[in-house]
Amino acid sequence: MIKLCGFHLSNYHNKVRIALLEKGVPFEEAADVKPSQDEAYLAKSPMGKVPYVELDGTRLCESEVILEYLEEAFPQKPLLPKDPVARAKVRELVTVMELHMELVVRRLYREVFFGGKVSDETKENVRKDLAKGMRAFKALAKFDPFIAGKELTLADCAAAVHLPLVSAATKLAYGRDALEEVPQVKGYLKMLGERPAFARVNADNKAARQALAAAQAKQ
Repeated sequence: MIKLCGFHLSNYHNKVRIALLEKGVPFEEAADVKPSQDEAYLAKSPMGKVPYVELDGTRLCESEVILEYLEEAFPQKPLLPKDPVARAKVRELVTVMELHMELVVRRLYREVFFGGKVSDETKENVRKDLAKGMRAFKALAKFDPFIAGKELTLADCAAAVHLPLVSAATKLAYGRDALEEVPQVKGYLKMLGERPAFARVNADNKAARQALAAAQAKQ
């Protein structure tokens, strides 16, 4: 059986978890695994990140690699279209959301989520870089009703975990939600949240955030 290792605050862990639940793939979960650069951990995840999965003695890391494996190993309920171009368009949209939106605003997380401080220069650079990602996102997202078209895909698994972070981080850093430029997002995320798999992952993520906030308040 697949064992998913990570924690419920990780958007990349949650992306894989949603896909597993939507595909109906049985799995175990170790939800208390944190990133580490310790030698013992690097033997399991060479970049020291989460998530990784254990597969009968073999391990896979990198969320997109894990999802590609799931598509090939469990094709009964696909989350990628059959058409090669349509499949590539899903991957294109995921890449924009991850590399040109979420990874960009991640530079703000130290301040907006963890009580640290980032420079005004960093904030301005994030603003400029995110504008490019938003431009691409608006050109690619379909909301018909799913983000890549009429069927649920891996792009929806990614959008559900990344877009709320982009929204929250920009609102806290700049006083304005960058995703207000795309009015369809709010209703779209609400629709996803009504699906059992997404609702379950969202609830666990909310509980993890509340637990973290309570722990920080005690410090």
